Amino acid sequence: MHIWVDADACPGAIKDVVFRAANRCRVVTTLFANHYVRVPKSPYLRSVQVEHGFDVADQRIVASLSPGDLVITSDIPLAAQVVDERCVALNPRGTLYTADNVKEHLTRRDLMEELRASGAVSGGPPALSKSNVQAFANQLDAYLARHVGDNTEAAPP
Repeated sequence: MHIWVDADACPGAIKDVVFRAANRCRVVTTLFANHYVRVPKSPYLRSVQVEHGFDVADQRIVASLSPGDLVITSDIPLAAQVVDERCVALNPRGTLYTADNVKEHLTRRDLMEELRASGAVSGGPPALSKSNVQAFANQLDAYLARHVGDNTEAAPP
């Protein structure tokens, strides 16, 4: 299992949770962004800077996936692609996107985009709160417990 992070818009508090979990569970984790992203020194953490462009980081993540991987992203279209690749996506507010629910989330996102474009609705989601970070951490820990355990046999990359 590998954790991939769509790091362009990933909040720092979420990255910190991911860094701690990756080290604790010994899961290789790669952050993709079109800018430099600093990661703590660890055999489990990597940062890859991709060229600028629309969805370049997303394309690199999808191309790198293996079934069972976990992707951290707030991008619902990317989450849908991840699920199509037999993987799971987790957003920074703690929502786990799976084959059972991603289409519903994508439909809701598309509807809200249409409403914003027509002027019927303005603004986006509220700022990330401490309870959102806690929900994310809880969901990540539960997912890793189910799919990795303590991973004591994992070798550093």
